[in-house]
Amino acid sequence: MYNEALIIIEDMCLTIVNKALVQLGMTAPNREIHDLFDRELQREQEFNSNDLRLFVQSNITKLNIQQKHVYDTIMQAVSNNAGGLYFLDAPGGTGKTFVVSLILATIRSEQKIALALASSGIAATLLEGGRTAHSALKLPLNVQVIETPTCNISRNSAMAKVLRLTSIILWDECTMANKKSLEAFNRTMQDLRGNQQLFGGALILLSGDFRQTLPVIPRSTPADEINACLKSSVFGDMYEN
Repeated sequence: MYNEALIIIEDMCLTIVNKALVQLGMTAPNREIHDLFDRELQREQEFNSNDLRLFVQSNITKLNIQQKHVYDTIMQAVSNNAGGLYFLDAPGGTGKTFVVSLILATIRSEQKIALALASSGIAATLLEGGRTAHSALKLPLNVQVIETPTCNISRNSAMAKVLRLTSIILWDECTMANKKSLEAFNRTMQDLRGNQQLFGGALILLSGDFRQTLPVIPRSTPADEINACLKSSVFGDMYEN
């Protein structure tokens, strides 16, 4: 029980601060080699398919016309395995989290991987299995000052395996992220998947509201914030709304 508790605590620490217990001055759990490698994959496959199917059945009829259109569009893209970059842009209170939660549940109920990321810890807690993008993707802390940043994910790592196998990657509150974070993620996906299409041909669903929080840049001007915004990036005209 003690070792199992340490494993659970360490998994939480890895999710929140991307550090193992030994790095935090605590006793490290006893993990087997295969467990160390497959931890990321196991985390994305531990959802209960029956519970997810019940959730989908209970909530899909609650979607309004616009929400159902978003749901059907993304599910069709998943079914076709066509990849693509989509952006769900809607004001707060219109049900973005509800829609994306239903999309995640549907994909996972089919025993596929759906990676849920968010720009902030608070937003990540609202998504089942959600993690901060910086932690999961190992983005550089000073990404905004690096000319051509990339994620610190090696081709042979467990996270690389997840990124190759995932059916969709959701990034919520992406409007808070510096455009260079998305550019770093794009380069990394192209490298990991050996595919020079946008994000290596993966299906990406960005969600957020430009009417709310933009990227936070210390000691910056409004012009600096606008320049760091996703709309000012190379992806500005590439996604489907």
